[in-house]
Order: sequence, then C-alpha cells, then structure tokens
Amino acid sequence: MVRQRPTLEQVAARAGVSRATVSRVVNGSTTVAPEIRKNVLRAIQELGYVPNHAARSLVTQRTNSIALVLPEPSTRVFSDDQFFPGIIRGVSQEMEAADKQLVLMMASSTASHDRIEQYAMAGHVDGVMMASVHGADPLPAALARMGIPVVCNGRPLGRSTVPYVDVDSFAGAVAAVRRFVDSGRQRIATIAGPQDMVAGIDRLAGYRAELRNSKRRSIVAVGDFTRDSGEVAMRQLLDDDPALDAVFVASDLMAHGALSTLRQAGRRVPDDVAVIGFDDIELARYTEPALTTVRQPIVELGRELARQLLRLAGGEEIEAALVLPTSLVVRASG
Repeated sequence: MVRQRPTLEQVAARAGVSRATVSRVVNGSTTVAPEIRKNVLRAIQELGYVPNHAARSLVTQRTNSIALVLPEPSTRVFSDDQFFPGIIRGVSQEMEAADKQLVLMMASSTASHDRIEQYAMAGHVDGVMMASVHGADPLPAALARMGIPVVCNGRPLGRSTVPYVDVDSFAGAVAAVRRFVDSGRQRIATIAGPQDMVAGIDRLAGYRAELRNSKRRSIVAVGDFTRDSGEVAMRQLLDDDPALDAVFVASDLMAHGALSTLRQAGRRVPDDVAVIGFDDIELARYTEPALTTVRQPIVELGRELARQLLRLAGGEEIEAALVLPTSLVVRASG
C-alpha cells in the first residue's frame, strides 16, 4: 500500500492554523509571526510534508541552484581563516562545471536556520551542502526530512543519517604526535579545536591515542580555530607545564598564534618547543619558522562535497561517508 503524501490541510490542522497561513510559510512570506512560523515548520517536519512545487523542482532540477550553508558568523568566514575560501573554491569549481548556480548562506543563529528552512522548502534550490557544522545541528536532518538532498562537510554528531564528506583527522593527529615521539620529545601538549565540532573531537582523540601508545601524559588546552585562541591557549599550556617540549595544534591559524606566544616567552622553535599544525593553509609556508603541519585537501574536500550533493540531487545513490586522507608535511618547526 502506497502511503499518501501529507497535504497542506493536514499541516494546517497539526499546527492549528489556517491553510492560507501554511501556504504563506511554505512560500517564504515574512508576514507570519515567528512563533506561528515555528509551529508550522514543526508540523511540516513531523508530517514529512514536501510542497508540490519544491518536489517538482527537486525532480526536474529546474532551479539549477545549490545552496552552501556555513553555520558561522560572516566575520569568521571572511577572516584570515583560509579553510572557508578553500571549501568555497572547490564547491564553486564543481558547480561551474555542472552549470549550476551556487547560493552562499550563513546560518549562525536560530532565525537564520528558520530562514534557510523556508528558502529550501519553497523550492528555490535543488539541494543543500553544509560545512563547519557545530554540535548536533538539527538543520541537516530537518532539510532531509523535507525531501531535500543534503550533504555535510564533516561527520555530523549524534545519530544523524545525513551523508557526509570528511578528512581523516584522527589519523592526521596520530601522525603528528608520532613524529614528536620518534624525535624524542617527552612532554607533548596539544591545542585542541572546539569540542562541539567533529574536527576538534577527532584531532584530540588521535593525539590522546598516540600518547597512550607511547606512555606519555596529555597536556591539553582548547581553542576555537582562530589565531587569537592559539595565543591564549599556548600561554595556558606554558603556565600548566613550563617544561613542555612539543605542541600539536589542531589548526594552522591557531599554530600561528602559538608561535607568537612562544616567541614572546623566549622559547626557540623547534629547539626548545617543536610545533606541528593542521590544515596546510598557505600561511604555513610563511610562518617563522615555516610550519610543519598535517595537510588536509581543503579544495578537494569542497569539490567532493559538491560532487556528492549533485549526484544525490540527480537521484543517484551515494556513499553515506566519504573520508579523504591526510598527510604530514615536514618543514622547519617540528
């Protein structure tokens, strides 16, 4: 027996509003009160309702537009963090090759999440890519329940079944710490990334796993992938253990900040303290000394994210998880 698709009237009954109100929400109207809009969106998700025009758009790909959603404030996306430009570049290359329009959307607040849900639900895009997901963000699963193709950059936390493209952060961290161990470093610290992001979690887990193997204790401070947080975290580590002789930093931008703090503290790199970062952004080649780092293929990550989404939006089966390898790039700092 084929299950009938929920109707606009059923959504209205579930939300306790009129059919016209549901129609306005579905079509992205800004005249609906926020609380009412939230109730309608909840009813849509619970019932699994997909608007007819959105469904037609997803089948025929008539919009030829794909959204890239970044759950970060614009000040972060357009800062000196080269991760986001790399992802956007890779995505753009694939979108251009497929003759698709890329729509860039910020989602740093609840209101922006609601706006993106309405925009996608109204059939303006054929699918959604999400990068830099924090915590158990409900947006990817909510869009998927509406029948909208979604692919994430980074393994979603929680029990999400949304497909994703990631890099092997755990193995990259293991390789960095193993280099320290092989070179005889004894007191190996880390500046971990944010622990509401899978990249931060996996890199810390890899660091700890290799330290356990080498019978060394962990020395941990946490940053937020920004240069300033790297400076602050490095000061904290020096206060916690002035004798530390190596530090694995979960992003190159934080490593840049850590190098500044070490220089101010009179510590020579790598003589007194060896430093290894993560990312291999362009900045890594120009730090003083040049930064040894774990390379993740950022542009290729963006390209694979786009390829997977285009396949999914085209009705193809895709892998639930695609994980790209990382590699250690040895320079002067460690």
